[in-house]
Amino acid sequence: MTSSLLFNVTTLAYMASMVVFFAFLASKNKAIGLTGSLLAYAGFAVQTLAIAMRWKESYDMGYGHAPLSNLYESVVFFSWTIILIYMFIEMKYKYRIVGAFVVPFALLGMAWAQLGMRSGIEPLVPALQSNWLLYHVVTCFLGYAAFAVACGISIMYLVKAKSEESGGGAAGGLMGMFPPIRVLDDLNYRAIMIGFPLLTLGIITGAAWANYAWGTYWSWDPKETWSLIVWFVYAAFLHARFTRGWVGKRAAWLSIIGFAATIFCYLGVNLFLSGLHSYGSSKM
Repeated sequence: MTSSLLFNVTTLAYMASMVVFFAFLASKNKAIGLTGSLLAYAGFAVQTLAIAMRWKESYDMGYGHAPLSNLYESVVFFSWTIILIYMFIEMKYKYRIVGAFVVPFALLGMAWAQLGMRSGIEPLVPALQSNWLLYHVVTCFLGYAAFAVACGISIMYLVKAKSEESGGGAAGGLMGMFPPIRVLDDLNYRAIMIGFPLLTLGIITGAAWANYAWGTYWSWDPKETWSLIVWFVYAAFLHARFTRGWVGKRAAWLSIIGFAATIFCYLGVNLFLSGLHSYGSSKM
């Protein structure tokens, strides 16, 4: 058994979870919803084992590094962190329906990684040979994952708000399965409150790592610049909420814009811009 095989099993589990969650939306059957959650949990368990196995395979090949060294491994880890944050939100707030809007993000990541990326284990480039790699990548991706969950919840908010405005928010209909919009707004805020300090810590550890690797804390590399843009978007979200009472649709749209900026910072910069983080690109 190899990590690659287990990652394929993970992808299938997330796909099955998404399909079952969609069936849950259509049927409103609680047993089907529970099945969707259990499939996501099972996929997470298998993915955790696969990441550990890939780490061991790296040592077996004589490289000996955490599986966070290229775009393939980071996308796989991003998918893992999305399900981790989703599981935390579901267990704490008991809104299973959120899975229908969050699990697809994890599935897209795994499907792209498995079908469109080079997956070989390679030695670390000199700039990555530091323990800061682990601290920086883990904090950044946990932050990204919280923003992904916030984005999914914001989409739910906008769908439910539009339905209520058009008079379609009957308790017995599909929208009756959604949490109240006040709860969705609060969940969006709480997810961002998880992600923002993690992103801040990721930027700080990245600056420390840059100083270790390149002798400077900040060099306005495209990745650094976009990380700062993302940080300002979410800082603006929190500032507007605390000082101007921004809630509801404006908060939901700002959360979605923030996640779009996050995705460009993560993928757009790696794929389309050159810079000190260009080792993060991966082509077939």
